[in-house]
Amino acid sequence: MTDPDQQQQLSQLEAKIDAAKKRSAPKPRLEEHHSQAQLAWRMVIELVAGLGIGFGIGYGLDLLFGTLPIFMVLFVMLGLAAGVKTMLRSAQEIQSRKVAEEAGSDATRKGEDRGA
Repeated sequence: MTDPDQQQQLSQLEAKIDAAKKRSAPKPRLEEHHSQAQLAWRMVIELVAGLGIGFGIGYGLDLLFGTLPIFMVLFVMLGLAAGVKTMLRSAQEIQSRKVAEEAGSDATRKGEDRGA
């Protein structure tokens, strides 16, 4: 093993082995720390926040103008609509991330299949 050619071949072999290990190693996911429960809680909080803000604005206007709870009912409905819209936007964002992630992993797999 003292021959320089053998040492060079050995170092090249080790480099190839390391490269193969890196390719086959599982890649960490960027959003691994988000579980489905956390995403569900995010959506629930968005809905409740919309309702709460609508209730607060409506109740405040009713107190200010001394009216029946017409503003409260109106703004609770608007808050509900805003909360649902925000929930749908969050769901669409999560879905687009998942589709992009799956497309990226599929492209990586196809590239590995071609290289083999």
